[in-house]
Amino acid sequence: MSLPRVVVGLSGGVDSSVAALRLRDAGHPVIGLFMQNWADDGSGECRAEEDRRDAVAVAGRLGIPIRFRDFSREYWDGVFRHFLDEYAAGRTPNPDVLCNREIKFKHFLAAARELGGERIATGHYARVERRGSRACLLRARDRGKDQSYFLHQLGQAQLEATCFPLGELEKGEVRRIAAAAGLPTAAKKDSTGICFIGERDFRGFLARYLPARPGPIRTPDGQAVGTHPGVFFFTLGQREGLQIGGVRGRPQAPWFVVGKDVAGNVLYVDQGHDSPWLQSRQLWTEPAHWIAGAPPAARFACGAQTRYRQPEEACEVEVLDDGRIRVRFARAQRAVTPGQSLVLYDGELCLGGAVIAATDAPALPDQRSGSA
Repeated sequence: MSLPRVVVGLSGGVDSSVAALRLRDAGHPVIGLFMQNWADDGSGECRAEEDRRDAVAVAGRLGIPIRFRDFSREYWDGVFRHFLDEYAAGRTPNPDVLCNREIKFKHFLAAARELGGERIATGHYARVERRGSRACLLRARDRGKDQSYFLHQLGQAQLEATCFPLGELEKGEVRRIAAAAGLPTAAKKDSTGICFIGERDFRGFLARYLPARPGPIRTPDGQAVGTHPGVFFFTLGQREGLQIGGVRGRPQAPWFVVGKDVAGNVLYVDQGHDSPWLQSRQLWTEPAHWIAGAPPAARFACGAQTRYRQPEEACEVEVLDDGRIRVRFARAQRAVTPGQSLVLYDGELCLGGAVIAATDAPALPDQRSGSA
């Protein structure tokens, strides 16, 4: 019985290179597909051409065909516009989650089928396992690299057509496999941060699309302690970039962002990593996505993450009538941020998740009265 033809998303990195290698060595007919998701904006910071060359070199080394697709228009419409809208609203989006749902497991999947692919594969660190009649998304064996958080918006149809060849491997082993096979990406540095920003300055990039206005930095009790370059550039819990000097009557201790009033153009800060203004025990989300197609129950206990790499936290989940969920944590959480993703787990099984809409953190002046 012949194995299914697999189209591998070759990104030009070591992970996708080893994913293609493992599938080829397992006997699958393999086709590589390089996706260009961001058009060159003239800044010289886009790594797409370098990544394309590396993907071609890997395909040549493996002896597999490679094809190319430009999804930059789809990325702009399906991911980047949402990214800008969220920042403009004062929230902090997670474009990697949306990119996986809209590009890698939608447009890429469609392109793979046009190429005759029966399944797709990527270099994500996660696992797919059939349990009964359902395809389940599981954490990777390497918990330090697990990327199921970014994949929680996938559904049954997508998981049925997907394999993650690195799900059982440690990152160090992946690099050793790449080196032993002579892959040109074996020692290539992993990409970090938001893909379309790359190594460039985040503020400078965002300012090209969202006009920023300087404004006051205040404490929750209204004391002015500095000036910010634009509220869009900051997120809850952030310490870097505030440039607050010595403040009369205040100790010499770090300042952290505890809130934003976008309408009033005010950034709120407080001293102390665990400021009470950053603490919450409950959150509410936008309508949730369930990988199985439905929640396990109307009320249930599970583990949750409100950001990537966060240790899993115990919580109680209540599914509301409109599809949103309310979550109560067993202990207070720091800097839970609207716009980010809440992802739910039952052990190693990813249940799904939703975008965080609000928390019960203490209300700042603009939240109490509508003005700063």
